Amino acid sequence: MNASQPVSRRDFLRKSACAVVGSVLAASGGAEEASELIIDIHQHCNYGGKRDAQYQQIGSARTDEELVAHQRAMKVSKTVMLPAGSPVIRPSTHTGFSNGLEGTCAGDESCMALAGAHPGEFYFGSNEVPDLEEAPATIEKYLKKGAVCIGEQKFGVECDSPQMEALYRLAAEYQAPILMHWQYGTYNYGFDRFYKMLERHPRTNFVGHAQTLWAHIDKDCKDDPKNLYPRGKITPGGWTDRYLSDYPNFFADLSADSGHNALTRDTDFIRPFLVRHQDKLIFGSDCSDKSGHDMTCTGWMTIRSVRELAASNKIERKLLCENARRVYRL
Repeated sequence: MNASQPVSRRDFLRKSACAVVGSVLAASGGAEEASELIIDIHQHCNYGGKRDAQYQQIGSARTDEELVAHQRAMKVSKTVMLPAGSPVIRPSTHTGFSNGLEGTCAGDESCMALAGAHPGEFYFGSNEVPDLEEAPATIEKYLKKGAVCIGEQKFGVECDSPQMEALYRLAAEYQAPILMHWQYGTYNYGFDRFYKMLERHPRTNFVGHAQTLWAHIDKDCKDDPKNLYPRGKITPGGWTDRYLSDYPNFFADLSADSGHNALTRDTDFIRPFLVRHQDKLIFGSDCSDKSGHDMTCTGWMTIRSVRELAASNKIERKLLCENARRVYRL
């Protein structure tokens, strides 16, 4: 930022909170060295519960207290909470199946409340079902309150629909990345033509996530709803690889089983992939466990894989911290 430019209220509050938290941790001897900081761009409140045939929650989901403990067990310094949209019955939510981000994840108010209770450690995004008329206004409401991103956009809509383009413009206006869950035949249709949106909205930072995104690091990938976690050798030149190379506004979230599968299925491919896209890959966990520190935790395993596969400490730092800091302005 140019020294002559005014600092926005949101940036001022965010940086002030970070400074206060950092000072407190340092004074208590609990601060991690800058070389070990981890930022997680993908977590959820009320995650891990189940729903019945009427989409009502049954069983207990992870509590906020358990989530905070989970993140600290992973040694995550900053976490971005991604809310669900409104629970509605319409085609874009698959008549309710996709409410709660296809689970029991909570909405904007819950994520904002958790961030408010842990300033400088937890942040929140903003989200809404994109084809609701009020979606842009709802999302903008929370962006004005300090949301650092839009998403997780996980709905059955065309990626180049007018409703989605309205959100892309909003993301550019607020300099907030938009995180999209790509899953063939289910969420965000049209990954093969998404390059048109990257070209049409060059000021919007797009963060891709989920099965279709990571399957398509492989040029020989065949879209198959039954094989969302492909194994085996990877042929270079897939759509995801090309989008990351060709478009400065496209990034990829390493989270969930899909991200970890991509990291581990062909390490001969992935090591140079991490070098090639070292400025475009961002750590996220998106795991619903309560441990945060063993093989039951996808986030912990992803951190371990990044450390094993990154060609240098500099690249590791970019993937686990610096890229998130830059793209999300944390």
